[in-house]
Amino acid sequence: MSETTPTAAPERAAGLPAQSPPVDRAETAKSDAPARLSWWRGDGGEGARRNLGLLATLLVLVVIGILTRPDLYGNASWVWGNTLTILKLASVVGVVTVGMTFVIIGGGIDLSVGAIVALAGVWCTTVATQSYGAGGMIFSALTVGLAVGLVNGLLISYGRLVPFIATLAMMVAARGLAAEISDKQTQVSNDTFINGIASTNVLGIPLLVYILAAVVVAGWVLLNRTTFGRRTVAVGGNPEAARLAGINVRRHTLLLYGLSGLCCGIAAIMLTSQATSAQAAMANLYELDAIAAAIIGGTLLSGGRGTIVGSLLGVIIFSTITNLFAINGLSTEAQNMVKGGIIVAAVLVQQVQFGSLTQFLRRNRATSTT
Repeated sequence: MSETTPTAAPERAAGLPAQSPPVDRAETAKSDAPARLSWWRGDGGEGARRNLGLLATLLVLVVIGILTRPDLYGNASWVWGNTLTILKLASVVGVVTVGMTFVIIGGGIDLSVGAIVALAGVWCTTVATQSYGAGGMIFSALTVGLAVGLVNGLLISYGRLVPFIATLAMMVAARGLAAEISDKQTQVSNDTFINGIASTNVLGIPLLVYILAAVVVAGWVLLNRTTFGRRTVAVGGNPEAARLAGINVRRHTLLLYGLSGLCCGIAAIMLTSQATSAQAAMANLYELDAIAAAIIGGTLLSGGRGTIVGSLLGVIIFSTITNLFAINGLSTEAQNMVKGGIIVAAVLVQQVQFGSLTQFLRRNRATSTT
């Protein structure tokens, strides 16, 4: 009777898991450091590495400008005005490049963007269109750009034409239609609102730069934060796998070219505002500038990878080179040769990926130590 039964508390205490040792924050930080370093060296950090390389290239161009024209770069007001000039010069091609970046990431190519800009510009500056005012001109340019882009998409996705051939044919056809509509004459824009877009400054910054920034931000969000962007990468990386995953590859390709055409319509309004006129020969070789800027920015020609920020930096680099040659009085021919060399170098860099090179060097280092 004097024996007491054991209480349940010791049984519950015995069943509790052993207490884990205290976490050493210093050790945790040490373990996280290699993980962050591996991200930087791997594919995840490739975009950041490339963008830093592009920024370094811009810095080199600025240093060259300082060394060749110290009289100009010694004036702070001139430097600020010249920076705005470069951004303004990059604005129109930058908008076209955003659309081109989506097309190339999706596994295509668009050689007709310059001709679409010309056609949209000529169409929106006809006497009939200008009678509807600025709203009618903007609507006309956007509609023409979108419509021609969708025609490209239809020919490629449902007509099964190779993108190079389809857009090359559209380039010739759009230029011809623009010449027919304008009767090979320059059409003057008489709308004060349209003409004022290029000359308007907001807080000391040209309105064209704000338009470029808005398009770039919208493109970045669309590519990185939406299902449309993820599908674009999937279609460009492996169309068959994307189809098996339930993506309508044809419809998505159609939308990509429509997006490119819409960007061309926006660029047509911007370019018409700068020249206060439009003609069939406007936006000449814009397709090459846009493709080159996208490649410089890290967009793979084979599709499946690319960044909007990188493409923007590529446009700014080319605009800076143009500006640098202009202030030094150098010829356009030399400028084109330099641009060609940069394009070749960018493609070679794409062939030899930085991450693969790092792994190669690491393997050689490990072999030499054993």
